[in-house]
Amino acid sequence: MRSDSTSPIASAIRDWPLPYVEKLATRPLAAVDLIVIHCTELPDLAMARNYGERVLYDSGSGNSGHFYIDRDGSVYRFVPIERIAHHVRGHNARSIGIELVNTGRYPHWLDSRHQAMDEPYPEAQIDALIGLIARLAAELPGLRHIAGHEDLDTERVPASDDASVQVARKRDPGPMFPWVRLLSKIPINRLASAAATHSSA
Repeated sequence: MRSDSTSPIASAIRDWPLPYVEKLATRPLAAVDLIVIHCTELPDLAMARNYGERVLYDSGSGNSGHFYIDRDGSVYRFVPIERIAHHVRGHNARSIGIELVNTGRYPHWLDSRHQAMDEPYPEAQIDALIGLIARLAAELPGLRHIAGHEDLDTERVPASDDASVQVARKRDPGPMFPWVRLLSKIPINRLASAAATHSSA
């Protein structure tokens, strides 16, 4: 891993590019207007990295966010922001994906009996997220919106333990995520549709 001191947002970011980064499509930064918050739903950063490196598409790329924030507040850049990462269906070209290391529903993601997401997000992790968003907002004048993965991918699918039961395909960042605190500290707004859907968050 190396630090890229030429980037305006590099002072607290460790570059750790995925092996297939050069195979991801590029985009003009002016096209980026949305940040999507995810959680890894995996126990640690090492496993999240392993999942991110998996090749899933004919292009030779896989699924990953742009940035990963560990529980201690360490920030890693897996994908440069000028490249389109595969992290949220239907919104990749316009968005930056930020993944927070959090267990989520691991390892029974779609089991109807294991849908609780009760791991809190540590202060250091949220502080790092606030700092990263502030830096991105300063670098990208078109950045206007933020949403959770669950706001944008609302599909429900048959539960893995009982196909007659429907569960949310994506629930991250989940009910423990401190939306009120985050929004009070950053210069961008939650998507109107997302705020209406989760008005109590």
